[in-house]
Amino acid sequence: MDQLPKCEANYTPLTPITFLQRASSFYAKRTSIIYEGTQFTWGQTYERCRRLASSLRALNIVKNDVVSVLAPNVPAMYEMHFAVPMAGAVLNTINSRLDAKNIATILRHSEAKVFFVDYQYVQVAGEALRILVRDSKVSESSIPLVIVIDDIDSPTGVRLGELEYEQLILKGNPRYVGSAIADEWDPIALNYTSGTTSEPKGVAYSHRGAYLSTLSLILGWEMGSEPVYLWTLPMFHCNGWTFTWGIAARGGTNVCLRNTTAPEIYRSIALHKVTHMCCAPIVFNILLQAEQRIKSPVQILTGGAPPPAALLEKIEPLGFHVTHAYGLTEATGPALVCEWQGKWNQLPRDDQAKLKARQGISVLTLADVDVKDLKTMESVPHDGQTLGEIVLRGSSIMKGYFKDRKATSEAFKGGWFVTGDVGVVHPDGYLEIKDRSKDVIISGGENISSVEVESALYKHPRVLEAAVVAMPHPHWGESPCAFVALTKNSAGKTDDVREAEIVSHCRKNLPHFMVPKKVEFLPELPKNSTGKILKNELRAKAKELLVSNKSSRVNPQRTNPPYGEQNLQAFSRL
Repeated sequence: MDQLPKCEANYTPLTPITFLQRASSFYAKRTSIIYEGTQFTWGQTYERCRRLASSLRALNIVKNDVVSVLAPNVPAMYEMHFAVPMAGAVLNTINSRLDAKNIATILRHSEAKVFFVDYQYVQVAGEALRILVRDSKVSESSIPLVIVIDDIDSPTGVRLGELEYEQLILKGNPRYVGSAIADEWDPIALNYTSGTTSEPKGVAYSHRGAYLSTLSLILGWEMGSEPVYLWTLPMFHCNGWTFTWGIAARGGTNVCLRNTTAPEIYRSIALHKVTHMCCAPIVFNILLQAEQRIKSPVQILTGGAPPPAALLEKIEPLGFHVTHAYGLTEATGPALVCEWQGKWNQLPRDDQAKLKARQGISVLTLADVDVKDLKTMESVPHDGQTLGEIVLRGSSIMKGYFKDRKATSEAFKGGWFVTGDVGVVHPDGYLEIKDRSKDVIISGGENISSVEVESALYKHPRVLEAAVVAMPHPHWGESPCAFVALTKNSAGKTDDVREAEIVSHCRKNLPHFMVPKKVEFLPELPKNSTGKILKNELRAKAKELLVSNKSSRVNPQRTNPPYGEQNLQAFSRL
């Protein structure tokens, strides 16, 4: 067997670029992209990507150079997921909700050679570039070349510099082939974390990891051929959870949206017969407020935050079939999918929603997933109660943090990637997140999952948004504090719902020790640039609040933590 070496006939490095090449060969006349009045076929998309890759090489872009892009979900953003790596470069999609200072930080840290900017973001991009110019540590030669992406459907003429995206397409060589990927470990993308728990870090993906993660998701989601995929998930978010490459692999159609609003979503679903879409649970609220039913079912893959079971119960009757996934930037997007089991169809709807809220099992190309006590690195029992930290390993895990060896070393512990998420394993092997490690509330030695309390809050018919954090307690040390945003009543008011009503609702749905000791109402919960609730801001607010004397009384019946002393020790670091 040792005398059978690899050769060109039996081994080629894995890369998602091959998905586009295959689509152009076998689905050449199928519609690849729809954006307002503009449409392309897979044959045209492949040619446009080859032209763009050719133009990038003509601009002296070489292997491992970083090409940044600041754009919404428009055709150019999609095309760059293939064209940039075809030129040998590394794609850096920047969160379009960031301010100029953060954009400048990413451009500086990534050392981007080219900066593509959609016309809509010219102002903030210009300010980011001015910050770079003023930075004494950045030389003039380090300022990236700027190329504006004008609207392909309705050109505006807005410019920032002399070059424009479509000009590069026209000038490029339609027969450009480029150098073959020699090593599948080469970087294909550089994505920056949202910074919800620390400073944003540059996460490097390999061609191999992107390829395998893409296959895992289209298999785990059971995505058939010719899907019509609506881009409600930003492509800057983990490269659209790899579906930028995945839709090409299935020969599907990308329906691009510049603005993610309920009217645009429902209009696109009806007009283009959308079959699939991805989104964070926060988008459910957008869809629910419009209260429209769709004629044909749409498959939704959701993640980014655990979806409350009560929210799933509301969204599915509209015609959306929800699959829950769990992942993070470092895992090249989703790493776990809650694969549905046929026997669960016989369960009551409430029980089905609870099952769907679990994070599930590992995607096929992830080597392993576990929940461990990080002190001993021993696996927790599969009892659905014992908490531990979720750890992952496999080829879809990041190469590491760009220019940060220390953080990379800390993230990889004992052969595992440590996620920072606390969870349990149910007897059937399905995982369920209980919290971020820093968000677990320890009250009198009892570990309280903020996610569980939030799920109970979402069962209240008037709760639109909910977040639970720790607040100081004179006796228990910490206690749950709930921040809530309400839906308006028929009179357009929200002041008819009082704290006592929310607390009473929680008492009916939670053990006594988990009930929030304080409920604060806000018009809207603070969120970061990716739509995640900023719990650090809420924790700061909670520190200023006081618990009433009544809620501070010691309960003589409550002496032992429900999960035992061992569990308290396991999370003493929190």
